[in-house]
Amino acid sequence: MTTSDPIADMLTRIRNAVIGGQQLVSMPSSKIKVEIAKILHSEGYFEKYEESEENNRKTLRLKLKYVGERRSRKPVITGIKRVSRPGRRTYVNKREIPWVRSGMGVAILTTPKGVMTGVRAKQLGVGGELLCEVW
Repeated sequence: MTTSDPIADMLTRIRNAVIGGQQLVSMPSSKIKVEIAKILHSEGYFEKYEESEENNRKTLRLKLKYVGERRSRKPVITGIKRVSRPGRRTYVNKREIPWVRSGMGVAILTTPKGVMTGVRAKQLGVGGELLCEVW
């Protein structure tokens, strides 16, 4: 089945897994999803991610990160928000890149230099399409 917004599907799967307390999330893989997973892993939101191939289809598996003991554990991801959608694209220049939750979150952008965090885009002096915010 094809979806009109695969990034929103990825973020919804992650959000639902966090709410349900799941350890693993799997979804169909694509280049942009892998790049988003790399960024979230490097920022400390995932324990690990891996791309595998099953029945001639690529699958992306994410292992979510939790803190605390088993009974009182809390997810590292407390919120995910899709900003730019297929029906309404949101572009920002280098001065308009949002500061998510006073620096406790991360904005993910796709720029001419690749997919990167908002902080990295400010350092490079580029803007782009604001994909999502994670905190």
